[in-house]
Amino acid sequence: MTGKKHLLCAVAIVLFLGGGCSMFGNETENTVAKGNGKASGKVLPKKENPAQKLLTKGMEDYRYGKYYTAVKDFEEIINRYPFSPQATVAELKAADCSYHMKQYKEAESLYESFENNHPTNEMISYVLYQKGMCNYRQIDRIDRDPAGAEKAVRYFKQLVRAFPESPYTADAQEKIGLATDFLAGHELSIARFYIRTKKIPQAKTRLRYLLATYPQSAVAKKGRQLLEQLEKGEKSEKSFFSIPGAGFFTKKEKGGKAAAAAQ
Repeated sequence: MTGKKHLLCAVAIVLFLGGGCSMFGNETENTVAKGNGKASGKVLPKKENPAQKLLTKGMEDYRYGKYYTAVKDFEEIINRYPFSPQATVAELKAADCSYHMKQYKEAESLYESFENNHPTNEMISYVLYQKGMCNYRQIDRIDRDPAGAEKAVRYFKQLVRAFPESPYTADAQEKIGLATDFLAGHELSIARFYIRTKKIPQAKTRLRYLLATYPQSAVAKKGRQLLEQLEKGEKSEKSFFSIPGAGFFTKKEKGGKAAAAAQ
């Protein structure tokens, strides 16, 4: 996520808590003189809210990338003060800590819980973006399980539909394209495998699926050329490689498109 998005998230959290300045302590109150019930005029600092104290400490560690210690403070708030306003923030920041520690499955689960617990919260667009990112970060080599790319596309599309004006939408749209190219490349790699193992009907099926499902993908043209060769009866693996770049993505394509998902 860019620094701008981190700033937007931080500002939103501050605004969320800003509804009551008393949550940040340092407020004063008049004491009442004993006996006559009149205000003594003496001003004493109000005792700091323990949940807010933990949140302040956790946010300080989070700001400096100390996610392992920060998450302990956030979890303590959730466990000890579950009905406090700080608990809502702690839930979200605990998920963020897991994300930054690359515990993507745990982070996705925590974001999911936040969404279920607070479906109308103003941070839901951010939560949807992060759910998508948890899966986007798990995209591996093109010949591996594409589940991460599929889920990422699903979450990003949900974000775009529900929050078209959010600050995360433009990046989500870009990543939809990258993840879609990955999925199309995955289908092309399977077709290649079938050609190598002389399973031409299966290869044709995969290529038709690629063209029907991902017609605008970066590899659609390559898939179409390959299918045309197979339809003409050019079944050899040699004919497959006569199409430039028809196999796995080239190094350049990995860096600029599909493999960017794993960065």
